[in-house]
Amino acid sequence: MNHPTKMQNLFILILIIFFLYNPSAALGEGTLTGGWKPIPDVTDPTVVDIAKFAVDEHNKEAHASLKFVKVVKGEKCQVVAGMNYNVTITAADGGAGKNYVALVWNKPWEKFMQLVSFKGPV
Repeated sequence: MNHPTKMQNLFILILIIFFLYNPSAALGEGTLTGGWKPIPDVTDPTVVDIAKFAVDEHNKEAHASLKFVKVVKGEKCQVVAGMNYNVTITAADGGAGKNYVALVWNKPWEKFMQLVSFKGPV
């Protein structure tokens, strides 16, 4: 009679924990990552820091001189390696502020942020 190895037992235990933690995945209804969710407080310091980072990175890449004004709205999405933030930012370049949309990938445990895209004015 074949007895399961320790590795097989560990694998089975991990599967059981996974499906208890995320039953929708067991039914094929979801994945380990989440969908986009609105950011309820766009004045949260983390969100503001991410938006300021986006403006600063855009300025470096595009040789622009936008000045951050505020975050208008945003949403976030859990990904396997961190969180994606899609934020609408008001920024000014000498005149009246205009809105821009930035996508930033954030891995706070590594103190890592990357500007994925910056579009606008929109």
